Amino acid sequence: MSTTPSQGSPRNPGEASGFVGNPTVDHSALKVNQTGIVATVLVAFIGSAFGLGWPLLLLPILAIVLLVGTFNPQLALFKQFYFRVLKPRGIMKPRPIQDRPEPHNFAQGMGGVVLTITSLLIYGPFLVGDFRPNPLEVAGLALALLVAVLAFVNLAFGYCLGCQIYYQLGKRGLIRA
Repeated sequence: MSTTPSQGSPRNPGEASGFVGNPTVDHSALKVNQTGIVATVLVAFIGSAFGLGWPLLLLPILAIVLLVGTFNPQLALFKQFYFRVLKPRGIMKPRPIQDRPEPHNFAQGMGGVVLTITSLLIYGPFLVGDFRPNPLEVAGLALALLVAVLAFVNLAFGYCLGCQIYYQLGKRGLIRA
């Protein structure tokens, strides 16, 4: 059994090796992004548990933030907070690692898509004029918690499920990795 990773396969969870040009990704920016995702979902979830309606509005906002940041990394809110505030002030040190940004952007996009589905489950009936209690809200909150749990797993343990899915899809030729 070879311990050397194949071209384009993850070396460690959340990392990659053997890429042409040896690109690097600042993993401190990724950690700030993951922290922002976890914190936002938890505020929404805890707020809703206390019967407050407004915190749930954070979920569609977070979905938009993640999707916009996926397609234009210069607009990735949490990462820009790291690059413009935390890093220049020395609050967080850079941690560049030989890696590719595409798997991480893909994972962020997946989170944005799941949070979009979450938002539709929570607010869909309201958008079509149905103001009765929404049984789909629980499913929406469960999906939002799943996004938070996966972001936390990446934050705490360095395992990025979205990155793994990206690599597997690329390996099967379903996306160009």
